[in-house]
Amino acid sequence: MSTELPVCIEPVKISYGPNKTVLFPKVIGMHDYQFERYINQTVINQTQQLINEQIDNMPTTVVEMIGSYEIKNNQRQVLSLSISNYTYHHQAAHGMTYIKSLTFDLQNRTRVELKDLFRTESDYINRISTLIRAQIQQRDIQLLDTFTSIEPNQDFYIADKTLVIYFQLYEITPYVFGFPMFPISVYELQDIIDEDGPLGRMAVSN
Repeated sequence: MSTELPVCIEPVKISYGPNKTVLFPKVIGMHDYQFERYINQTVINQTQQLINEQIDNMPTTVVEMIGSYEIKNNQRQVLSLSISNYTYHHQAAHGMTYIKSLTFDLQNRTRVELKDLFRTESDYINRISTLIRAQIQQRDIQLLDTFTSIEPNQDFYIADKTLVIYFQLYEITPYVFGFPMFPISVYELQDIIDEDGPLGRMAVSN
């Protein structure tokens, strides 16, 4: 197990005028400067995509925009973070928020998608979908329609020994429910995870 320290992160703030402020994280001080640049550019791109999504195809004026982020995991050479953007448009019934997450394997110098966490031959989609259906029933979550399956590239982040699968507002539940989050212990997935990948490192007990 690597004993490398977590990466250092500092906030960057950009302002588009009154009531329009976006914060996003910047990684600093990595020995691998090329990969550091890649991480930071990926974060900038994702932050801008959320801004664009809030502004594009909306005929009304933006009254308020708040961008923020959360570091979900910064250990065992796995960096997982979430970037959010809340925007309220003039005369809208309510504001709209989007959350997107980015996970990086610092050991293998890659950005990680959901499929990368599991063995190639594993049916991770069906396994995770089954666990989510069970949580929906246990937690009595009100759905807009019958839940069948996650997408192969479903939104997720890693938080210590937990894989959190989540959905956007309106994706499977009414707006008032907020973001449906489904935490799944790595030990529930241990037989299908890639032992050399981020979840494999999370599952190690020491």
